[in-house]
Formats: sequence, structure tokens, C-alpha cells
Amino acid sequence: MADAEPSYIDYEAFLDPSFSATSFANTLVLSTNNPSDTPLDLSTPLSRVLFDVQEIDTHIDTLTTKSALPLLEHTKDQAESSGRILKEVEGQVASLTESYKTLEREVIERYEVAEQVRLTAERLCQTVKIGRAVARCLMLGRQLEVQMAELGTSGAGATKREDHRAMVRSSNTLLSLRQIFLASRPGEEGEDLDRINVITTLKNELAVPSERTITSRAQQVVREFSMSSLLASNSSSGQSSSASTYAQTEDTKSRTTSALLALYLLSPTSANISVDQFQPSLLINALQDYLQTALKSSHAALSRALATLPSLDRALLEISARCQNIVALEALLESTKQPAHPLLEPSTPVEEEKQSADFLHPLLLSLDTSSLPSYFWRSLASNLSPRVQEILNRGGVSARTLRSNKDRVRDAVRECVNRGSQLPTGPLSRGKTGLAGNWEREAAVMVGSIVGVMGR
Repeated sequence: MADAEPSYIDYEAFLDPSFSATSFANTLVLSTNNPSDTPLDLSTPLSRVLFDVQEIDTHIDTLTTKSALPLLEHTKDQAESSGRILKEVEGQVASLTESYKTLEREVIERYEVAEQVRLTAERLCQTVKIGRAVARCLMLGRQLEVQMAELGTSGAGATKREDHRAMVRSSNTLLSLRQIFLASRPGEEGEDLDRINVITTLKNELAVPSERTITSRAQQVVREFSMSSLLASNSSSGQSSSASTYAQTEDTKSRTTSALLALYLLSPTSANISVDQFQPSLLINALQDYLQTALKSSHAALSRALATLPSLDRALLEISARCQNIVALEALLESTKQPAHPLLEPSTPVEEEKQSADFLHPLLLSLDTSSLPSYFWRSLASNLSPRVQEILNRGGVSARTLRSNKDRVRDAVRECVNRGSQLPTGPLSRGKTGLAGNWEREAAVMVGSIVGVMGR
């Protein structure tokens, strides 16, 4: 047997994983040559290597010849095993392929169809939602057009009598539109409305101009507010005049209430602000302008009258009338309750108890006063002393006349304050107690600002 035959070839060295052909060849050359020889003899190591290769080849040939039958049987067994495994694997693959096709047909294809249906339904739902919002905006726009016509701002309504209550109705409609336009976050009613051309046109050509018109009309009504009958009673008399004045006063009250409500509703609001935190800037600014106009007119009239004393009675009568209008305005503001505002958060019960629900409270807070007539008289008095001092310093007939009639001026100014601090005769004065005797401090301030300068 080959295993029993001796072999000089060291097979273990060749089978060692650390075997290096370079080191083996170097060792072979050095073992067959003297290292000091200049020409090395390579034929001897080469012949040995060739002989070893031939020996190994012969050994391999002998082994394969003797073991041919077992190798063939082993190879046959391996091939048959591979065939059986392949057949089983092909069956499993075919089953998996069929299962995948079934899954694709029953799940994936149905899912793709369902996804398309879902996407279509979602877009249809979004379209319906936008359509409803657009329809509501257009309905409110048409409603606003009708209300503006009732207000008398269009050609068709210009020939009809103006309905001042349309200011309030139009303001509520504008608030409804503003509420939709502000709800533009995802999922809210006004989402994507800014991309609709008709809504942009509605906003720019109807809503904004209408709001500007209503604000201007309401501010004009407040500027023209007048309920005092002092000047009218001084120039005319009779039952017909009283009836006419009563009807005019009632109409003025109603018109002004509508204007106040419109200015309150259209005042700018902030997000997530409650009713008690809301400052109706349009309303407060309009009322402050009214007071400032009355103060400027009264100061100019009284300054002229003090320089030309014969006109003092007329000037003081006008000032009393203006103050009576302010008294009437205060009563009207106090009796006018704040309307519900859709853009404001409701207040808590504790906050509602602390705050006043009328229009007078925020105005008094802005002016830092407890009474509008008191504010009028004290503001007027604060500006009079320099003017009186100027008249006295200038000298002449005006100064002498003013000094010689000091007592008359004192009595006339005191009477002016007492007369002007009364509610004018009309609807607002019914059920009200007289206010005489409650304005001594204001009368003293007014008298001091005029007569006090003359006594220096």
C-alpha cells in the first residue's frame, strides 16, 4: 500500500500553513552550493525540485487509480443528494411564488385600488369643505351688499331713507367673514380660501371697502352727536318745537347707539383674547376725538368771549350745550351694553363680576377719570388761565372790561357749569334725578381759572 511505502518527501512541511516557497527555494540552493562561490550551480537544486514534483505526481496518480471507484460512488451520491434537495427546493419556491401571486392579487392590488379611492375621497371631501366655505362667504357677501344698500351707500339705496341699524347688521356680517378668513390653519374652515380668486375679490372689493365705509359713517355719527336743547330753546319756542326736538333726540340716541355698536364690533382684535382684555380702539378713539373737539371749540369760544365780553353769555350757552351733550353721551354709554363678540373668548364668571359690561367703563379707564363732565370742565379750566393772563397783560378795553365785570363773569361761569352738567330734556333724562349741587368743585375750578387770574 502507498501508506506503507517510505517517502523521502516531507509532506508535513508542504502542508504546513506557514510554508513559504521563497524560503524553501533559498534553503535548497544554499544546501547544494557553497555561499562563497561566485557562480551558483542551480542545476542541482532544479533537478531535485523536478524529481520531487515527478515523485508527487506519480504518488497522486497511484492514489487516484486505486481510489477511483470510491470517488465515483461518492460523487454519484453527492449528485443524487443535490438533485433531491433541488427538487424539494423547487417545490418550495413554486409554492412561495404562488403564495406571493395570491397575496399580490388579493392584497397589493386591492390596496392600490383602495389607496386611489381613499385619495379621491379625501380630495372630494376637501373640495366639498372648500366649496361650503366659499358658498358661505358668497352668501355673507350677498348679505353684506343688501345691508350696505339698506345703509344708503349704493345707488339703489341712496334714494331711500338711511337705516342706521344696518351698520350693526353689516358689522356682524363683516365679523362672520373675518372669522372665516382668520380660520386659515390646517383643518379649519378657512383653510386654502386665500387661493380662491372669488374670495380674494370678495375680500378686496367688498369686505374691506364696506368695513371702511361703516367705520367712517359711525365715526361721523359720533362726531355729530348732539342732544342738548339749550340753543334751540333759546332761539325758538312752542309745542311743535318741543315735539320736533323730542323726535330728533330719540333718533339721535338710536343712531348713536348703532354707531357705537358698530365701532365696538369692528375694532381690531387679537388672537385668543378674552372679552375683559379687549380694548375697542375704534370706539374709544372716536369718543376721545368727540371730547377733544368739544374742548377745543369751547376753549376757542370762551377765549374770544373773554376778550369781547358782550358775547360771553352766548359763548357760555354754547359751552353748556356741549357739556350737556357730553352728559347725555355718558348716560347713553352707560346704558349701552357690550354686545356679544364672536371673535373674543368668553370671560370667566369671576372676570365678568369684576368688569363693567357697558361702553362707559373702558372710556373712563382710557381717560383716567371718573366722569366725562368732570373731565370736560377740568380739561377746559387747565387751558384757560394762560389765555386770561394774556388778555390782562395786553391791557386796553378788553382787560378793563373783564376786571370790572369780575363778579358777573364768576356768576356766569358758575351758572354755565351747573347748567351744562344737567341731562338735557329728553328720553335720557326720564327717571334721572337732578344733578344740581354735585359740580361745586368743577365750578370752583372753572371760576378759579378765570377770576383767580384777575385777582393776582
